[in-house]
Amino acid sequence: MIIAIDGPAASGKSTVARAVATRLGFAYLDTGAMYRAVAAEALQLGMATDDRPALTKLAKELPLAFEHEGGSALPTRVLAGGRDVTTEIRTPAVDAAVSPVSSIPGVREAMVRVQRDLAAVGDCVVEGRDIGTVVFPHAELKVYLSASPGERARRRTADMERAGHDVSAEAVLRRLERRDTADSTREASPLAVAHDAVEIDTTGLSVEQVVECIAQLARARR
Repeated sequence: MIIAIDGPAASGKSTVARAVATRLGFAYLDTGAMYRAVAAEALQLGMATDDRPALTKLAKELPLAFEHEGGSALPTRVLAGGRDVTTEIRTPAVDAAVSPVSSIPGVREAMVRVQRDLAAVGDCVVEGRDIGTVVFPHAELKVYLSASPGERARRRTADMERAGHDVSAEAVLRRLERRDTADSTREASPLAVAHDAVEIDTTGLSVEQVVECIAQLARARR
C-alpha cells in the first residue's frame, strides 16, 4: 500500500508522514530530502541553480541513499554521493536553492525514477509535492496537508531556530510565499491537489490528531 502525502512547505508533511509510517509499520520516503540533497550538492560544486543541463546530469548521476541506524524504520542520515548532507539540506542556503533546482524537468524525471524504485519495497508512506499527482497517481490513499501561511512560517522558523539558524518569522514567511508560487506554477509537476486526495488543514490540529485521521483512512482502505 502506498500512502501519498503532499502539501506546501511547512505544512507538516515530514512530521506527519514519519509518525504515520511508525504507527502503521510502513517504510517512509521523504522525496523533498532528495531534491534538497541535489541542491546541496550543486551548491557544494559551485553550480548555478538555473543551469538546466548541468543540474539534470547531476541528478541522473548523483547516488542518493538513506541510512537507518539502530534498527530504526525511519532514516537517520541522508547521503549524496556518499557525503552526509543530513544537516546541510536544512540550511537557509539550500532552502533558497531547492525550488529552482527542483523545478527543472530533467531533475524531476531523474528523481521520480529513484523514488519509484525506493518505494517498491512494499507498504510505504511517501511525502512530497507531486506524489499523488505524478509519482504515484494510483496510490491507495492520497492526502493533501495544508495550514495557514502564518502557521507554516511559525513552524519553519521554530525548526530553523532549533537547528541553530538565526532567522526572522517575517523573512521565513516571505520565502514560503515565494516557494508556494514557484511550486504551484512550475513547468514540471506543479504542486496541486490530486482529484481524489483527502484534504486536511492542520492549522490548530496536533500532530497526533492528524496522524490518527490518516491512520484511520489507511485502515479503511486496506
